[in-house]
Amino acid sequence: MLVGFSLRIFFAEIITPLYFKKIVDIFSLGIGDNSTTSNEIFQLFVIIVAIHILVFFIARFTKFIFLKFEIDVIRDLRNFAFQKIEQNSPTFFSNTFAGSLVTKARRFVTGFEIAFDIFVYNFLKFFVILVGVFTVLLYQSPMISLVFGIWIVIHISVVSFFVKKKMTYDLLEAEQDSKISGRLSDVFSNILAVKFFSARKSEINSYSKYTEEGAKRSRKASFLGVKIDLLQHLFIICVQSVTLYIMITLWIEGKMTVGTIVLIETYMTIVAINLWEFGNSLTKFMKSASDMKEMVDIFEIVPDILDPKNSEIIKMKEGHIVFKDVSFKYQLGEEVLSNFNLDIKPGERVGIVGHSGAGKSTFTKLLLRANDITSGAITIDDQDIRNVTQDDLRTVVSYVPQEPILFHRPIKENINYGKPNASEQEIIEVAKKAHADEFVSKLPHGYDTLVGERGVKLSGGERQRVAIARAMLKDSPILVLDEATSSLDSISESYIQEAFGELMKGKTTIVIAHRLSTIQKMDRIIVLDKGQIVEEGTHKNLLKKKGFYAELWEHQTGGFLD
Repeated sequence: MLVGFSLRIFFAEIITPLYFKKIVDIFSLGIGDNSTTSNEIFQLFVIIVAIHILVFFIARFTKFIFLKFEIDVIRDLRNFAFQKIEQNSPTFFSNTFAGSLVTKARRFVTGFEIAFDIFVYNFLKFFVILVGVFTVLLYQSPMISLVFGIWIVIHISVVSFFVKKKMTYDLLEAEQDSKISGRLSDVFSNILAVKFFSARKSEINSYSKYTEEGAKRSRKASFLGVKIDLLQHLFIICVQSVTLYIMITLWIEGKMTVGTIVLIETYMTIVAINLWEFGNSLTKFMKSASDMKEMVDIFEIVPDILDPKNSEIIKMKEGHIVFKDVSFKYQLGEEVLSNFNLDIKPGERVGIVGHSGAGKSTFTKLLLRANDITSGAITIDDQDIRNVTQDDLRTVVSYVPQEPILFHRPIKENINYGKPNASEQEIIEVAKKAHADEFVSKLPHGYDTLVGERGVKLSGGERQRVAIARAMLKDSPILVLDEATSSLDSISESYIQEAFGELMKGKTTIVIAHRLSTIQKMDRIIVLDKGQIVEEGTHKNLLKKKGFYAELWEHQTGGFLD
């Protein structure tokens, strides 16, 4: 592909003007008789036409190869960028705006496309022209070739210096652009809060500050670009003036033909145009590199949760969970769990309760390896969860979070997300068990209804029922419910509790609860406080103890939970 492109440039920009030089020399010097001159001119004409035809076919062939190659590479880059971003832990996504990530990924691919086009259509073309022109000029006029060489070296050196300086401004501009996108995404994701708190004016003012900073950085980068253009223009004027003076002097002295003057002037024009384009292209190339750099920085991040190099084949089938001397603390934070021990038998139903900050959510995150423990071990069926891949581990756990996670896809795709090969009958069956079919069947498009971004087209209770149906369909040996009925009304909750009774049979079930009414029938209730188990037992036994759990129960049944 690159060879074909180089040949096209060589024939079109270097060889063709040489034959035109010969035609001009024949016209100006009147060499030979008319018959001979005519034959020579027509021979040159045929050669020039043949070159044009050859260039045409080379151009079409290389263009086809180039487009195919570029499209395939862009596809692969998009997939690569997605995979590199996706492999990061939940902590990374918690600390990064989704809107900024989308912008960076888009700019990375677009930046590569622009940079690659510039490399082929500008840098490679410019290099071929420079080599060809310098070679011809060295033969035609050593003096002109010397001026040409000095001009090129000085021009490229000065422009490169300023372009490199401009890249600093381009990086700052790209950084602010990501912040603007992140701010925009943040506002639109929470648009109801903006509306209900009458925060429109304050958000507009806040967003304006971001865009003003972006405009300020863009001005600095653009104005430096204008200075680079000015320098290039001055260089070209000076060199063309010197070259023209030398050619006129040599022609007067009879040391240069009119054809050679036309050839050199043609070459100088071609080089000047391409040199100007080179300066602008170098600026665009460095800007594209700046746009790509933010994503490259993300590529270089080592995920804080990694799969083992030699992972074990997963053997977790029964759901026997053991936390042994587990300690954990967040970065720059206090220790959440310290020498924590818990043994959950296969098929046991365990409720975990406690005040906010007691360690309930941390327990779930550690079990699913959203975070890694500081010390100790977590095993399932005597297999350390760190010895298997994250994907394998999560296949044995069905998880229903407090905030339902839905994609802007049809309802059936959201339900069968954990089991893509599920039949439509299986989907409808679990939807009925989760009491989701009651509202889904009434929708105009039924199970093909798009739920909107993050499921915004559904109510909170409807979203939760879809999430519950998804967990039911996955049918894993371990079930984790993180306040899974929090968005349901009391009637729907009673239906769901019945469905959960069926779902929990034969499964190890962990229910993280704030509403204690949801865990009364658990085999065992674990009460956490400051990362430690302070009480455990059945609902009735814990109430009899009149301890921590009883206090929580009293507060809640009184309609208030501290």
